[in-house]
Amino acid sequence: MSFARAEIGMKRGLFALLFFSMAHLPSVAADLPPLTHGLTAIAQPQLAPALILADMDGKMHDLADLKGKVVVVNFWATWCPPCRREMPSLERLKQRLQSRGLAVLAVDVGEDADTVFAFTGQLEPAPTFPLLLDRDSRAMQRWKVKGLPTTFVVDATGKVVFRAVGGREFDHDEVVRQLLPLLPKQ
Repeated sequence: MSFARAEIGMKRGLFALLFFSMAHLPSVAADLPPLTHGLTAIAQPQLAPALILADMDGKMHDLADLKGKVVVVNFWATWCPPCRREMPSLERLKQRLQSRGLAVLAVDVGEDADTVFAFTGQLEPAPTFPLLLDRDSRAMQRWKVKGLPTTFVVDATGKVVFRAVGGREFDHDEVVRQLLPLLPKQ
């Protein structure tokens, strides 16, 4: 048997094994813990670190330009299961509260625009907030992020007032109740 035929046979065998294994495993989502519904208050709020990054189109975004708004800053990656699961809830939160002065910035850590684009094309609803690229993880280090996902809430004065480590359902009523006092009254 030629090398090429052996390689094709091996690839077919691996594909069949992978297909059979995936078809007979329980759903991966069923094995994941549920997303939680709350933010941790920061005891002594401090000014948010600088955050100036390009989005997937190369447009620069500066957190300082959003002073006066409440900003949810989410550090994430496409390979992170809870990050993937919470992303649609960030969009729903943005849609629900943007008219009250809420903004969302999602900072992808260590990946390129093509990877992020391919992932976000699968989301429903698709994110309409800026997806920023922290290719060298410097922003992650400045913000002292230890794991993904990690999310911060920056108030209208530029101080970090809440943190969430791990996956959240951001449009859950409990999270919204925590954010509403930060937003202007209507």
